[in-house]
Amino acid sequence: MEVLASLTEWIKILNGIVWGPAMLVLILGTGLYLMLGLKLMPIFKLAYGSKMLWKGRESDSNQGDISAFNALMTSLSATIGTGNIAGVATAIFLGGPGAMFWMWMTALVGMATKYAEAVLAVHYRETDANGNKNGGPMYYIKNGLGQRFAWLGTTFAIFGAMAGFGIGNTIQANSVADALNNKFNIPFEWTGIAIGILVALVLLGGIKRIAHVAGSLVPLMAVSYVVAATTILMMHAEQIPHAFDLIFTYAFTPIAATGGFAGAAVWAAIRFGVARGIFSNEAGLGSAPIAHASAMTNNPVRQGTIAMMGTFIDTIIICSMTGLVIIVSGAWTSGETGASLSSLAFESAMPGIGSYVVTIGLTVFAFTTILGWSIYSEKCVTYLMGIKAIMPFRILWILAVPVGATSDLEFIWLVADTLNALMAIPNLIALLLLSPVVFGLTLAYFRK
Repeated sequence: MEVLASLTEWIKILNGIVWGPAMLVLILGTGLYLMLGLKLMPIFKLAYGSKMLWKGRESDSNQGDISAFNALMTSLSATIGTGNIAGVATAIFLGGPGAMFWMWMTALVGMATKYAEAVLAVHYRETDANGNKNGGPMYYIKNGLGQRFAWLGTTFAIFGAMAGFGIGNTIQANSVADALNNKFNIPFEWTGIAIGILVALVLLGGIKRIAHVAGSLVPLMAVSYVVAATTILMMHAEQIPHAFDLIFTYAFTPIAATGGFAGAAVWAAIRFGVARGIFSNEAGLGSAPIAHASAMTNNPVRQGTIAMMGTFIDTIIICSMTGLVIIVSGAWTSGETGASLSSLAFESAMPGIGSYVVTIGLTVFAFTTILGWSIYSEKCVTYLMGIKAIMPFRILWILAVPVGATSDLEFIWLVADTLNALMAIPNLIALLLLSPVVFGLTLAYFRK
């Protein structure tokens, strides 16, 4: 126990460093640099990206494993998760309503980051011995920056493989088990076994089956959640202007304690808004381009415009819905945090129904996150060990689900959060160094 306690303290110190001001500046700064270098293209071409998204159901190439649309759905299956429900609530609890403003700012520059990641992933991808397309930060570092930077790609792959078992597996399974136990009294063990079986049925079919499930489940769950949140906002329409006033006011002004809310400085709004925004949409972490590299397309820029829509959908739409419901319902002053705060907000606005919306939404979101992250970690493991490691990895991934559902994960939360930051560092370095490639491909595409 003493060893675990000292290790926890050490990791807390490391976590404070890697998620400190320097990291937030690096992530936001990289996104802002890319956005300016692209001459605000991700914002001006939002309608074009939406058009390419729906057009992406039809592949424009036989080079790839899944349709461009399903590549985005696979990416969204990993990003739309506990961050959209528990993460948003935690940001508001710690930083006040102003944290929502900084989540939005993170998403806007994050669109440029996600676009650049996907462009490079498709441009520098490789084909493995099984004929599957592999790409992501480790490949665009190796193929774009050359052998002297190969160690950076290996570093990303190591952190990505390890991080998946935390943030993309055990933590998600535990969140579902906890929610179902609180709402329906279902034992943690039953939930863990059930999710493990469902994950096995999908995962053993590989990326094509995962993409097929994601392409069906992600749009359905996202639309259902948005409809429920929109219904609540329509019921509290008179409170919406006040909610936006709170968001914009306390993004730049300290907020005093009120009710169960402890109060927050402006720095808290910025820190937790940015950190939770990144946790939710993963722009800059380097995870999403791994999915986009498998798209059936010969055009990196076209896939990039589809990829940037993922950040818009995840944060600007879904996270905003959660945040606005929490604020207009008045639940943000209750003293609750995490998924409990979101559940309280929905339940107070829709008695007898709201808490079920959050519980079911959290369950489905977390399940698809386990599927999406399995691809990310598997590709990292493949990069490190080759295709022979795929089946042992999948078995280990499936076995980790029930373990996570029945464990105390405070330590794993801390480790996973730290590994996410360590994933982001090599990826952000690569994005900055390879930005001329992104700018050149983009200019050539839109000129043509």
